[in-house]
Amino acid sequence: MDTVAAAPAATGDFAADAAAFSSYWRQTRERLARLPPKPDRDPAAYDRAEALKQAARDARFAFLRRHAVALYDRLTAGRTRFVRVEQLVYDAADAVPGLVPTRAEVAAEAELRQSEKDGFEIDQGILCNQILADRASGLHLCHAMLLPRAESAEALAKFRRDGRLDLGTARVERHGKAAVLLLSNRRFLNSEDNATQTATEIGADVCILDPESEVAVLRGDVVPEGKYAGRRVYNAGINLTHLYYGRIPFLWFLIRDLGFVNKIFRGLATPDVPPDEVAGESIEKLWISAVETFAIGGGCQILLASDFNIAGRDAYMTLPARKEGIIPAMANLRMSRFVGDRITRQAIMYERRIDCDSEIGRRICDEIIDPAEMDATIARVIDRLTGSGAVGAIGNRRALRLAAEPLDLFRQYAALYAREQAWCHFSPALIANLEQFWNAQSRRA
Repeated sequence: MDTVAAAPAATGDFAADAAAFSSYWRQTRERLARLPPKPDRDPAAYDRAEALKQAARDARFAFLRRHAVALYDRLTAGRTRFVRVEQLVYDAADAVPGLVPTRAEVAAEAELRQSEKDGFEIDQGILCNQILADRASGLHLCHAMLLPRAESAEALAKFRRDGRLDLGTARVERHGKAAVLLLSNRRFLNSEDNATQTATEIGADVCILDPESEVAVLRGDVVPEGKYAGRRVYNAGINLTHLYYGRIPFLWFLIRDLGFVNKIFRGLATPDVPPDEVAGESIEKLWISAVETFAIGGGCQILLASDFNIAGRDAYMTLPARKEGIIPAMANLRMSRFVGDRITRQAIMYERRIDCDSEIGRRICDEIIDPAEMDATIARVIDRLTGSGAVGAIGNRRALRLAAEPLDLFRQYAALYAREQAWCHFSPALIANLEQFWNAQSRRA
């Protein structure tokens, strides 16, 4: 077997290095394309493919360690333009060919099961890791992801006109002083997937921007059939069936946690003011989560970003990251603030279930109630949280957040998360875990 060609050495000249590294990536990709598709590779061909991909990824790190800031400045006109991460990675593909996959390349792999993919999206994780690792570029990207989505202005106008908004897999309703965001992926127990992502983020934008409500509530919709028919389910986490069948792109993780969940935690930014607590400002509401049945994975992650959590006495929380083979988003950053380091490690690495009505559960959930009392309890909590006015509540929220998780700490964690989750998302262990613990191969997508 011939050896993998050595990558060029970075010189520090952006244009010259971009040309040299692009040529190298093109050559390694051509050699990879001459091998059989991943499912048809024998052990020798598999090892050859992995060596080619790893060499190209090592070269991407080498290029970006010298040029990530210069590239980001080119893509954002010197940080005068805000570009969301899902656009940024494809702009980078045009600017430096071979650095990250093109839309066409990602679309081609999207047709495959997760186990059949070569993992070209890992290169997106490498790019985002290096951009977020730089303080100025990383904070600017975080700022971009905290701006309202372009679609949210029209959605807000419709909500204000009708008092309700149907986004398909999410709905927004006005209940008195509250804007209520309902997770409504009902066939999959209100889990999160590629079909829910845009809807939930627009819904969060609308709840925060709505001038006629004082607080926001996050709740699961009623499940129409199956084991939980007729019950509300808060959130079943990531749609593992879709994950197994390759329908969850890598960017889904970054879009969700730099966008939807971080907006719950930090509010919305404006283009002209940085979204940090010290020198900046944000548009915020207090968020109440109503936990019915369970908060699995991503559902539990959201509870760590909410201001007040109400849970039914029979509800429970889990972070089954070990069984899935992925990182549970920002839970590694946030959970220990609630339950301590040891319980956090047990939950994430040893799949400890936490009953809401337990000593540990009450460190995350503020009120434990009879499930039949949920509606009345939500109304009472809304009245109590708004009784002293929203201004003081938001000021205290910002002060608490600054003490616990300033934006720059989040930015550093997000850099690590972008890199590590990319490796996890395409790891053979992920497929093995889903087949062993989820029986994913027998489920209907």
